[in-house]
Amino acid sequence: MTAEHLTIGFARRGFSSSGGAEAYLKRLARGVVERGHAARLVTTGNWPPNEWPFGPITRLNGASPISFANEFARLQPTADSDVMLSLERVWQCDVYRAGDGVHRAWLERRGAHEPAFQKIVRSFNAKNRAAVRLEKSLFAKRGAGRVIANSRMVKDEIVRFYGYPSDKISVIYNGVPLAELRNAQGERDRSRLNLGLRDEDIAVLFVGSGWERKGLSYAIEAVEGCGGNMRLLVAGRGRERNFRSRVTQFLGVVPDPAWLYGAADIFLLPTIYDPFSNACLEALAVGLPVITTISNGFSEIIEDGLHGSIISDPRNGPTLREALRFWSNAARRQEARQRNITLAAQFDMSRNIAETLDVLIQGAASAEST
Repeated sequence: MTAEHLTIGFARRGFSSSGGAEAYLKRLARGVVERGHAARLVTTGNWPPNEWPFGPITRLNGASPISFANEFARLQPTADSDVMLSLERVWQCDVYRAGDGVHRAWLERRGAHEPAFQKIVRSFNAKNRAAVRLEKSLFAKRGAGRVIANSRMVKDEIVRFYGYPSDKISVIYNGVPLAELRNAQGERDRSRLNLGLRDEDIAVLFVGSGWERKGLSYAIEAVEGCGGNMRLLVAGRGRERNFRSRVTQFLGVVPDPAWLYGAADIFLLPTIYDPFSNACLEALAVGLPVITTISNGFSEIIEDGLHGSIISDPRNGPTLREALRFWSNAARRQEARQRNITLAAQFDMSRNIAETLDVLIQGAASAEST
């Protein structure tokens, strides 16, 4: 093993064609292979072979998070990798990327938005208990040799809830393929026409699945409260019948959403908890003002009132409506556009790959010395 040529194992349970973690992992793997390293994937049976052209695939039982973690633990000594990066909660690994955030933090925030009896029921939920058990193993019991957090918020949560050493956590913000997004505004008129938008309509875009966590109900309430010619476009997977309204247009999963960002005027994600929203970064790269909450790690990279708006509590309808009205001004949006594009340029995927490789090289050196 040399730092110039590593065999890197990547672990991720399950597969979703619209999953942000899967899209990120494929971009990362492509980047490390292009830089001369070898890649291997440890996953479950439902990851399509054509979605991983980067190296061998090892398939484990993924019936539950615990069963995957158990098989992963048995596999690791013979995994034929210099360093193992897990994007999945497991018992132990060389490097863990906490892209899904901290489950205990999510439960804490969710509890503030639901009745007490629901919190009690949720505490007995098997999936929640499994996620917390695995987090304890990775953080409290030091099962992870090093940790990558995709925001300072997540790093602070890992230290606060589990006492994991701060100096072993690297904050590496998400990256997006800027080149694929640069032409998003080029077909704006055609895209808006296809969506049935008039010139005077203000298109507010919401992108993401897991609509309860991402605050879709708050988004709908805020847009409805603004009235006038404001429309809410929703891309992603969820139970539409639970969220229907007169201002909302559901688009389903949009595999290549660049044109959608180009058609929009404002991006809105009043999330309850998001480690770092890729969709927000993509919207920023197209120049859209982004309205989100302080519970989104993405909010760390923008300045309130300059690149968008940062809301302290998504339940605060008047504040959300005020932000939407603020960015309804076309001149203000135009002024922010180039500023946002310039800021997003700092977060190209190439930077994320380079910083992640630095951590993996350190992880490989630690694994070799033990």
